[in-house]
Amino acid sequence: MQPLELYIHIPFCVKKCAYCDFLSGPTGEKEKEEYVKMLVDEIRNCPDAVQDYRVVSIFFGGGTPSLLTGEQIGRLMDTVREIFTLDEDAEITMEMNPGTVTEEKLRRYRQAGVNRLSIGLQSVNDEELRLLGRIHTYEEFLEAYHLARANGFSNINVDLISAIPGQTVESWRRTLEQVMALSPEHISAYSLILEEGTPFYKKYVEDEAKEGPKLPDEDAERQMYWDTETLMEKNGYHRYEISNYAKEGYACRHNLGYWERIPYLGFGIGAASLVPGELIGKCRKLEGKMGRYTNPDQLREYAHSYRNKFQAELLTETEEMEEFMFLGLRKMDGISKKEFSEYFGKSLEDIYGEAICKLESLKLLEQDDDRVWLTKRGIDVSNSVFVEFLLEG
Repeated sequence: MQPLELYIHIPFCVKKCAYCDFLSGPTGEKEKEEYVKMLVDEIRNCPDAVQDYRVVSIFFGGGTPSLLTGEQIGRLMDTVREIFTLDEDAEITMEMNPGTVTEEKLRRYRQAGVNRLSIGLQSVNDEELRLLGRIHTYEEFLEAYHLARANGFSNINVDLISAIPGQTVESWRRTLEQVMALSPEHISAYSLILEEGTPFYKKYVEDEAKEGPKLPDEDAERQMYWDTETLMEKNGYHRYEISNYAKEGYACRHNLGYWERIPYLGFGIGAASLVPGELIGKCRKLEGKMGRYTNPDQLREYAHSYRNKFQAELLTETEEMEEFMFLGLRKMDGISKKEFSEYFGKSLEDIYGEAICKLESLKLLEQDDDRVWLTKRGIDVSNSVFVEFLLEG
């Protein structure tokens, strides 16, 4: 049986953060229950071909999935087990925000099968949290973290954001040090991105933030970036992807699946799927082909369309090759020439030899007999590197 990942999108939150452009927003209890029913229906509508796959990971993302009750998460997991073959050791992650966590919820989530938590802290500084629009304090995060430990969760990720308005190199170091002192198994450290359409974009790009805390300058942001890698490695966190660090054996299997292009099915409003040919349509067999589908991002459209979600658009070979490089090179160990050749029936050198030689001469890439990976310098300018792997036609 081939591996398959599932993503289940929960688009609810207590309030929208100032930097967030994710598909999420506040809602009531009735709407949450109706949405859970739609998710159950969507999962049950999967084609029979899913029986040929084994689910290796599930990710409840959002929004704030921990706004759902333990009973609702249990119902969703029961439906997954009804339709899919679930690996005994499948990684099942739930994102949660401090301030939405109770002991009852954590207990029920564990009973449902959730075995990994991803807690959105972002900063240990309460003023920085306030500026971001977060609903919690650092103290509330600590309460949630210790409650999770007390209820048996032994695989926890903590999300952090650097380059926050008013943040200094010193305050970012404090955030890293205080979080590492808690010894979570995994830490995701992202740099703030000003996304168009968010309050932060309007304030700091359109209005140029004439008042209030300013964004850190380029030198400070660069120092935060370097400090992150240095301090993480010093404290036993291995960098395995551009923004992700883990203790030995705790790299996020679900995210590695994305970067290695393991097929995945997305359920819920706005959720994306990368599906193998036999899952496209009810009867067609398109071995060796991959297709992509994204659910509508409007609830009304989603409610009327998810029963036809597997009519995916096939990816061209060019698109698949580009994705293979873009996603694989995000990992510190890069991509395999052998895997490229086995998948596409063509050698990596024939397709990308010129680009690899150019980037290697600029000391942005390194390679050995089988693997190609980014250097530290290449990681710093990864977006520019990825452009070199766009193919014409």
